Amino acid sequence: MNSQSRTSSSGTAHAGNVALFGTLAADWWDPEGQSRLLHRINPARLGFIREAAVSHFGLDPRARKALKGLKAIDIGCGAGLVAEPLARMGAEVSGLDAGEDVIAAARAHAAGQNLVIDYQTGEVLDHAARNAGAYDLVTCLEVVEHVEDVPAFLGALRRLLKPGGLLVFSTPNRTALSYAVLIAGAEKLTRLIPEGGHEWKKFLTPDELTQRMAVAGLRVDRLNGLGWGPLQGFAITSDLSVNYIGTALPV
Repeated sequence: MNSQSRTSSSGTAHAGNVALFGTLAADWWDPEGQSRLLHRINPARLGFIREAAVSHFGLDPRARKALKGLKAIDIGCGAGLVAEPLARMGAEVSGLDAGEDVIAAARAHAAGQNLVIDYQTGEVLDHAARNAGAYDLVTCLEVVEHVEDVPAFLGALRRLLKPGGLLVFSTPNRTALSYAVLIAGAEKLTRLIPEGGHEWKKFLTPDELTQRMAVAGLRVDRLNGLGWGPLQGFAITSDLSVNYIGTALPV
C-alpha cells in the first residue's frame, strides 16, 4: 500500500485517513508491525462480537461455527482482522473498505488461509443503496471516528441491516483520558498507532453516538468499555472513558 491509494472524492470516507492507513497494508497482518495495537485488542473485540451475536440470534454458544447461517459485513474492514475470524465462526462474510490497497492485502491473506470472503472497495453509502436489508450482522470497529459525515454513515449502517439484525460498533470516547492514552501516548509517545490517524475532536461520547444513532433509526442497547490492564491485557470492562464497544438494533 502507498500514500497514493485511490479514494472516493465524496461520501463518508476521509481521503487522508484512507491514504494513511493504506501505507500499513504491507504489514497489516504482522502482530509486531504498525497495526500491532489492533492485534492486541482484537481478541477482546471478537469475544464481544461472538457473545453478542450468539445471544441476539439465539445461537449455540458451544458450536465451533457458532455464527453459521448469519450473513455479516465488516465496514472499514482494513486487511481483514475481524472479517477472517467471523468467517471462521461460520458466518457468510463480506468486507468493505474505501482503500484499494488494504482490500488487496485482505484478499491475498484470505486466499492464503483458504477463506472465502467477499471483499469490496467502495463507499458505504453506495454499498447500502445496493444492499439494503442484506445483512444479519454489521460490524464497524474503530471507524466512525474517521468518517466525514457521521449522520450519513450511521444511516448507511442502518440500511444494511435486515429487520431484527444486529450492529456491533466500537470507537474512542472524547475525554481528557482518551487524549492522554490514544493521542499523546499511543500515537506520539509509543507509536502503537500511526501518528495523525486520529482527530480527538472527532471522537464521540457515548451519549452523542447514542443520540446520533437514534436519529439514524438505531437503538443502542448495550455499552461496555474496552480497556487494558497489566494482568489481563485488553478486556471488556465497565469503564467507557477511553474506548467503548456496544450493540445497536434497527428500529
